[in-house]
Amino acid sequence: MKNYITAAVLGLSTLAAQSAAAETCGGIYTVQSGDSLSLIADRLFKDVGKWSVIHTQNIKAIGARPNAIRVGMNLNIPCLDGLPTGLEGGKLIADAEPTAAQPVEIAQGNAAVRHKINLLTADDFEPFTGKELHAGGLMTEIVEAAMKAADPLDGYAIHWVDLWTSHEEPLLSNALLDAGFPWYKPDCVNDPEAERCVNFHFSDPMFEVLVLMFTDKDRPLTFSKDEDLFGKTFCRPQGYEAYLFDQDGRNLLRDGKVTLVQPLTPTECYEMVLAGEADATVMNEFTGRAHIAELGLTDEFTVVPEPIAIQALHVIVHKTHPEAEKILDLVNDGLREIHDTGAYQAIIEQHMARIWAGF
Repeated sequence: MKNYITAAVLGLSTLAAQSAAAETCGGIYTVQSGDSLSLIADRLFKDVGKWSVIHTQNIKAIGARPNAIRVGMNLNIPCLDGLPTGLEGGKLIADAEPTAAQPVEIAQGNAAVRHKINLLTADDFEPFTGKELHAGGLMTEIVEAAMKAADPLDGYAIHWVDLWTSHEEPLLSNALLDAGFPWYKPDCVNDPEAERCVNFHFSDPMFEVLVLMFTDKDRPLTFSKDEDLFGKTFCRPQGYEAYLFDQDGRNLLRDGKVTLVQPLTPTECYEMVLAGEADATVMNEFTGRAHIAELGLTDEFTVVPEPIAIQALHVIVHKTHPEAEKILDLVNDGLREIHDTGAYQAIIEQHMARIWAGF
């Protein structure tokens, strides 16, 4: 009898171990009546603040407004730190773990690359590009994968020139290099005379990011319609695009409905908010969260749970480049292929896991 009991216990232990080993993470969540992204994040991730993870992962389905989810909508939920479990279509937890981070390998340049498609990026734009980031950052890995899939006849090369202000002029304007990334696209429909619209062609969107408002926890900001922003002062460092306040015809800045202050650094923006000199700092989600974490201000700031805009990142080619259309066709073909094979989604999930672990 004792042997039978022992065997039974061992059998149960084995089944439990197999069940734990087979537990999945992430997957598909179907929106229920009464759901919001915050409620879903709280239920699945035990963290209301991760509503933006779900929004970013499903931007194409949800659109700009997080409250646009509807009953029956299927949302793709990523695996972050082992959560959520039990959803259909998830990955084994062991398979969802990010691979060991490896900085990008930058090959020494030589004249042999002159016949290749030469792409240009720069350091210090976390999490999108950075020499010390895994694979050179999220956008670098996407562009690398797209170019490998496109397989241009003469090959391609990615170059790092860390002075961002030299990219549009003169490096791309004179076709000293063929294409650059990652760049935001202004609202060229409503503002066709914007300098970047006039001078550059854009690839299909490579990645879309939420632009959020970061406010003092003691002075929360409510935002459900543009009128809620009237009379507010926003901070955005010099060099960061201001057009997002006017895109889609909203003209908040152009018509003087909001005020924009632009100090030299992001740090100054957060200081201005805490001093009451601005109502919010406006940054893309990842850069904003990273700055707040680095400055040790996580307990001082909160995120307004409604994006002020969505910005897409693109590869750009100057309109005077003799092969501009050919280059962009290659980039777009490669991007479509990695979407179709699932490689794109795998890259996004790996980087999201690392990015959120850093917050």
